[in-house]
Amino acid sequence: MTQNPNYHLETLAVHAGVEPDPTTGAVMTPIYQTSTYAQADVAQHKGYDYSRTDNPTRTALHGALAALEGGTYALAFASGMAAIDTILRLIKPGQHVLSGNDVYGGTFRLFDKVLSGLGIEFTFADTTDDTAVSAAIQPNTKLIWLETPTNPMLRLTDIAAIAQIAHVAGAWLGVDNTFASPALQSPLALGADFVVHSTTKYIGGHSDVVGGAIVLNDTAVYEQLKFLQNAIGAVPGPMDCFLTLRGIKTLAIRMAQHCRNATQVAHFLADHPAVAEVIYPGLESHPQYELAQRQMRGPGGMISFILHGGEKAARLVARETKLFTLAESLGGVESLIELPAPMTHASVADSPLAIDPGLVRVSVGIENAQDLINDLKQVLNRV
Repeated sequence: MTQNPNYHLETLAVHAGVEPDPTTGAVMTPIYQTSTYAQADVAQHKGYDYSRTDNPTRTALHGALAALEGGTYALAFASGMAAIDTILRLIKPGQHVLSGNDVYGGTFRLFDKVLSGLGIEFTFADTTDDTAVSAAIQPNTKLIWLETPTNPMLRLTDIAAIAQIAHVAGAWLGVDNTFASPALQSPLALGADFVVHSTTKYIGGHSDVVGGAIVLNDTAVYEQLKFLQNAIGAVPGPMDCFLTLRGIKTLAIRMAQHCRNATQVAHFLADHPAVAEVIYPGLESHPQYELAQRQMRGPGGMISFILHGGEKAARLVARETKLFTLAESLGGVESLIELPAPMTHASVADSPLAIDPGLVRVSVGIENAQDLINDLKQVLNRV
């Protein structure tokens, strides 16, 4: 299907990147489970030569991802971290990266424990504060990296404002859009240069595949990233691409249900006497509520909250829910619960990015909202 900006996301999710198979007419892109391709001559090939470089199933996924984000190009990777690492390969020793100070623990680990040892300079700043971002810019700043909403504090950054700051400084802006998904937020339209996803999460949507993606518009930078994708080789297999494509088809309707359920759960938590604080962009109590209304098309399916009983109470809640499964990750159709401090964000424990051990993060699934509320109620009433 040719990309058409006049199509709505619900239509793009079903059709973008997918054409009937020219050999059989199959409506869904086949799983091209092959490592190599027959060539017409030693100096010619039919467009595919080796599946690390390209694979027809992955090509279809690239087209779908680009259309969903309103981008010109997309590249798929074996994980979200592989996608982030590939972008950072564009940064040279001696150059500076300004990162948000509330990023995913794995991103912090890559920046602080791996890439800083290769001569890249990193600064972590509060990207919700335009003044703090401007003050942290250095003459050698090449990239500003942010998540919005962040993981797990759900802070929002004004993408358009930070894009302007980045471009005046001659830097790129990269946005991890995993928590919002293309259904709720369009960073490229707001001035970002790169959009990154862990497609494991809402894009795949069924907790059955691990993957990542980069979407962008710049042709020259795309060619660099495409070269790196092939040279490094952290690419998804055809089955991974197929599963992600299948998940994309229901992205719009799943995200609508995630948002509806999470809004109801957040209001329940805000009214419960055991809960000290609820962090959710759909509540007026959220510090960037107005920005969420302006920048996002929905508040998302992620909620964080802190209990009056602190870490002990949080551990009890995480263990005793029945429908919310204690597990890492997020964005699947099933509801998950976790404590970021000892789980997904353990790598930031001894850093300024450390998470309150009493903070609980939930990924609200697409089950019946009242059933989810009742599940939380039965344990919160015992805290």
